[in-house]
Amino acid sequence: MANKVLITGGAGFLGKKLARKLLERGQLGGRAIDKLVLLDMAAPAELNDPRIETLVGDISDPALLARAVDRDTQSVFHLAAVVSGAAEADFDLGMRINLDASRHLLERCRALGHAPRVIFTSSVAAFGGKLPAVIPDDFAPMPMSSYGAQKVMGELMVSDYSRKGFIDGRTLRMPTISVRPGKPNAAASSFASGIIREPLNGATAVAPVSPETRMWLMSPRLAIENLIHGHEVDAAAIGFPRSISLPGLSVSVREMVAALREVAGDAVADRVQWEPDEAIKRIVESWPGEFAATRAKALGFTADASFADVIRAYMADELGR
Repeated sequence: MANKVLITGGAGFLGKKLARKLLERGQLGGRAIDKLVLLDMAAPAELNDPRIETLVGDISDPALLARAVDRDTQSVFHLAAVVSGAAEADFDLGMRINLDASRHLLERCRALGHAPRVIFTSSVAAFGGKLPAVIPDDFAPMPMSSYGAQKVMGELMVSDYSRKGFIDGRTLRMPTISVRPGKPNAAASSFASGIIREPLNGATAVAPVSPETRMWLMSPRLAIENLIHGHEVDAAAIGFPRSISLPGLSVSVREMVAALREVAGDAVADRVQWEPDEAIKRIVESWPGEFAATRAKALGFTADASFADVIRAYMADELGR
């Protein structure tokens, strides 16, 4: 049986970075990667390798999922999602992609009969309401957004499908990823990249939350390393529940701008403008700002050393400086 790996959301920023890293590694789970399938609404650019197969279409289409997942599929990285702001604005779209499509994907994996390994990406948005300063591993999720609720429902499905032996699932609750290149998206957390990316590119950027708002962050570099590590960790070491809150950096938005000032100077940092947006504040300020992540650290997951280092990594990886 061939070793086929599927990445949903494979044309997205993290999907492409993950694909490049897997192709560079050449193996996953101790076996050579024979085929890497990238499923998304558009074909990924700048990925040319004979091991790549591209599938373009809506992940909620059962016929497309039937093509994406077959008897050779050994591993699935499920990154595809409608992001937080869009899921809040369009409830039906969020439910169709974030919940219904996830269940259809798990059903396809179940039908294979060999329990493929499934990495499901969840979010800090799984938590909300009255929160302690630091979220312990046993704290119950209580999302305060449609996106967060859809992610929690996905987490529960992954754990139950794993308990039944249908899949070998692992849910990774990812911190907000910063700094992302490219254009802003509809995520409520999009500003966490924009307030660094735009000033470095010579443009102004708006911080729509209060300066003291704390965020739980991870660099793209560490996100890819932790996604792959999440696949490679032994299932017996993970146990149950299958949901793991990953380590990250707890920084206030004020501290993020201060780190930009440290790395790039006053002229760059002064391009950040503070303009509160109540809709974004309501979503972002319901999220926790720090996790204990004790279990994840014991399993070998890692965090960035400082947000200044995160900015430097972005400049090196995306700006060539």
